[in-house]
Amino acid sequence: MMNTFESELRKLFDHDTVFADTRFVGRTCYGKLSDHIRVRAEFITLGYADKYEALKVSLLNRTEGVIDTTVIRFGDLFGKKQVSNPNFRDGIIPYIWTYGERTEWYAYQPIKADYKTLSDSVDNYLEVFREPAQEHTAGITQQMV
Repeated sequence: MMNTFESELRKLFDHDTVFADTRFVGRTCYGKLSDHIRVRAEFITLGYADKYEALKVSLLNRTEGVIDTTVIRFGDLFGKKQVSNPNFRDGIIPYIWTYGERTEWYAYQPIKADYKTLSDSVDNYLEVFREPAQEHTAGITQQMV
């Protein structure tokens, strides 16, 4: 049975457009950026138990360990979202929470555009670490950036 975290990670990365060879293990997603660099993505808390407010993306060298890590905070990326709940008249910053046996988005369910925004943000971060593509033109090799 798939848990909520895996389900949400699949919405972001189960299409090999951000990174290749995607694998889902529990609450974590792994993928391949290059022959030697792997990607790990996971939802994290920012100081409050069971309140997952960000996505942590780490780059791992297969032999040397962690290369770099970034934290993409939903508040920075999405800002406040309007909801119909009268308790949140000014909107709410999206987050996943665990309450009892349930894990789900609290008060706001991201739409397809939100997932695309988050996925694009991860892709933009990974672009810094991708190998430049090589293009052969009339016998001259040019680097494409």
